[in-house]
Amino acid sequence: MDNSKFYETMYKRKSIRKYDMSPLDDRTLSDIKSFISNLNPLVSGIKTDLQVISQNDVKSFMSIKAPHYVVVFSENKDGYLTNVGFMLQQLDLYLSANGLGACWQGMAKPAKEIVSKSELEFVIMLAFGKPTESLYRSDRSEFKRNSIEAIRDKADFDELLEAVRIAPSATNSQPWHFDIEGNKLYANCIKLNPIKALIMEKMNKIDMGIGLCHLSIAAKHSGKEVKFLLNETATYTAPKGYFNIGNVEID
Repeated sequence: MDNSKFYETMYKRKSIRKYDMSPLDDRTLSDIKSFISNLNPLVSGIKTDLQVISQNDVKSFMSIKAPHYVVVFSENKDGYLTNVGFMLQQLDLYLSANGLGACWQGMAKPAKEIVSKSELEFVIMLAFGKPTESLYRSDRSEFKRNSIEAIRDKADFDELLEAVRIAPSATNSQPWHFDIEGNKLYANCIKLNPIKALIMEKMNKIDMGIGLCHLSIAAKHSGKEVKFLLNETATYTAPKGYFNIGNVEID
């Protein structure tokens, strides 16, 4: 993964919703599949299966029309949704860095034949292809996001957290908040009422992985190493309105 290229891409990427419906050439698709096979997980020990499928393999009126999609299946284990978000955002940035558009598909579903072939749980899809609209934002001010002060408890690691701040999220919900203690960042996700949680909690946990992917790329750009620890926060209590998903150690 070309970290410097992805770091630059984070600050100009956007979700693409209009595509040239012509299929990508075999070489490009082969390169994409090769990249997928080398994605870095956030949480080790979770089986995942990412497949490239065509529009004909999508049977949902909720999907954006694109020539190709990546469908993600995962073993249902602790942290698996955040892990999927972390992995798939790497692909989102790869596509954008290489002149292709992508858009997360939270409501779309693959055809039953695709689902039945996997022993793992279907999680989410990513549409992609050649864009027929502007691929990048012209200016960072185009990001409609919460302030940096709203996503952390103290002014520290702001360069890294800025990368999280501009990360994409479902319905632009921006569910993240970080409490900072020394070199440790406690990663917290917004807590929803039971009705909203039925619809959005899954997506918010995926979004946390997207944000942590951006954090990891920004840390490496600054010459720092990142270690994510899942559920090792027994002595920590998340702020009101949030729940903790783990912590990040920055070295």
